[in-house]
Amino acid sequence: MKLITLTTVLFLFAFQAEAQRYITKTGRITFFSDGPLEKIEAVNNGVNSALDSQSGMFVFKVLMKSFVFEKALMQEHFNENYVESDKYPLATFKGKVKNIKDIDFTKPGIYDAEVEGDLTIHGKTNHVATTGTFTIEGSDVLGKSLFTIKLADYNIKIPSIVEGKIAEEILITTTIDLKPLKK
Repeated sequence: MKLITLTTVLFLFAFQAEAQRYITKTGRITFFSDGPLEKIEAVNNGVNSALDSQSGMFVFKVLMKSFVFEKALMQEHFNENYVESDKYPLATFKGKVKNIKDIDFTKPGIYDAEVEGDLTIHGKTNHVATTGTFTIEGSDVLGKSLFTIKLADYNIKIPSIVEGKIAEEILITTTIDLKPLKK
């Protein structure tokens, strides 16, 4: 009898924990750079992300070669000269939604989110903090955020030939449509 009760409790706990996790493999990240020489914009629609609504743990994984640019030459320069995608194929974020208790995942609405954690790009990790929103619609969670990073903070060098003509800061926009994790 105790074994059945223990098994039932473990099953219910596992089911409850599963219902509190959200994932996507089709998140969207765009970045924009407005420099004197040229405006540079790219989009990546294959972003992996997961959120645990109980603990607030929040992660992203981004394949750098999946960024698409308007001009093929920009994409080539981005991958070969700036982020060195062959050497550093992924960008990651591992952090936490600090105010997770203020977000009611059972009630539709738009909730402010305070996120902080470690962002790794080009092999360099920095602690970042930003704000965003979670929109709860049924069982889905739409997350949005906007923040800026400095290329130098991630050891991304601007070639001397274009130095001063390309922005040293990049505006990053994230949009993720998280779905409940199902087995």
